[in-house]
Amino acid sequence: MFSKETYIKRRQQLKQDVDKGLVIFVGNSESPMNYADNTYRYRQDSSFLYFFGLNHPDLVGVIDVESGEECMYGDDYTIDHIVWMGNQPTIRERAGECGITNTKTLTQLAEDLKQAQAMGRPVHFLPVYRGESKIRLFEWLGVLPAEVKEKSSLELVKAVIKQRNYKSDEEIVEIEKAVNTTVEMHLAAMRMARPGMLEAEIAAEMERIAMSKDGYISFPVIATINGQTLHNHYHGNRLEDGRMFLLDAGAETNRGYAGDMSSTFPVGKTFTTRQKEIYQVALNSHEKAISMMKPGVAFKEVYFESAREVMRGMKELGFVKGDIDEGVAAGAHAMFFPCGLGHMMGLDVHDMEDLGEQYVGYDNEAKSTQFGLKSLRLGRTLEPGFVLTIEPGVYFIPQLIDLWKSEKRFTDFLNYDKIEQYKDFGGCRNEEDFLITADGYRLLGQPLPKTIADVERERLNAF
Repeated sequence: MFSKETYIKRRQQLKQDVDKGLVIFVGNSESPMNYADNTYRYRQDSSFLYFFGLNHPDLVGVIDVESGEECMYGDDYTIDHIVWMGNQPTIRERAGECGITNTKTLTQLAEDLKQAQAMGRPVHFLPVYRGESKIRLFEWLGVLPAEVKEKSSLELVKAVIKQRNYKSDEEIVEIEKAVNTTVEMHLAAMRMARPGMLEAEIAAEMERIAMSKDGYISFPVIATINGQTLHNHYHGNRLEDGRMFLLDAGAETNRGYAGDMSSTFPVGKTFTTRQKEIYQVALNSHEKAISMMKPGVAFKEVYFESAREVMRGMKELGFVKGDIDEGVAAGAHAMFFPCGLGHMMGLDVHDMEDLGEQYVGYDNEAKSTQFGLKSLRLGRTLEPGFVLTIEPGVYFIPQLIDLWKSEKRFTDFLNYDKIEQYKDFGGCRNEEDFLITADGYRLLGQPLPKTIADVERERLNAF
């Protein structure tokens, strides 16, 4: 946790940004893997962490924005729990750590919420994402699980985003800690990968490093020789010389802050000629996007220029023809670049994705429905305090190639004869994490090798 004054200040701002009524933050419960006492690793809800800092299950924080009163609801452990878990702080002791002195049981919460509803008071809640939290809202407020998103408070969503989108100095320190661990993970993969190894061996080492820092992974590890599958969590393939290996992995600190990086390197000592050519196209797009970042620039425009850079590079190699600007406007670049350019990052690796990308990443602007562009999670104008990723890539997805070719789509811009020759290529990307500053940007954490020369040097030293 940060100091209790940090959480008091955050809640005080929230009271100013929500007009009236009660605000409830539903903390996460334990999630069983296969029976009640055998649970997945516990992870607290990120907005609950932001305003209360308590990484403990079955807590609910309630703020009365009119009276200013705050209360932490939860049930103390009994002796039956303690004999298995050891001595535990009381709910009152836990609440005191974040500056709350008033505590009640969960049974009392149900009664208090019914009373508030009877009085016609607004009860604000966020669009919860776990099934057990939806059931609790139904029990307490009569909101059906299918109606949670619709009946959640947009006023509260916007008030939370207003704070969480801008990272404080102490948050940056924590994020940078996560990013440096993430760099260590990627360097370890570059140094250990060998032909004949299972992808799972590298994925396991990523988790080991994250846990050794008293943290955990910030999302399931992507460690694959099939980089054309953007979120590939299968780890059963063996590494083969002549293939590339794509790693997308990040660490999370014990306070919940995330790092997120990607790297691509040859399974053998060096890239092949065609791997170098495609990798350089992706890297040029990556560097172009970085060079544009500063306050006042719309991230959507950074994306478009990054896409144009991909198309320029692919045209030089014979994959693309025609006018580059027209091709990007039409969406032809999505053959190679079918995803977004980056996303906000903080207490969530995709920060506040549960609250709605149109509010977090677009400031309520409507998102595009165009293939490729619709996957851009961040499009809004950049501001100081934003933390975000940059991660363009170049991918050859056989099923997409077959589909678009059969539909004769974008034949004015795509050379399908050339593209067909690369259906077995896979994909590549680099990803780094940045803070938008008052006059530009700052790379977070230690730099990771990304030029062809630096990556090959790392690989040669590893053998």
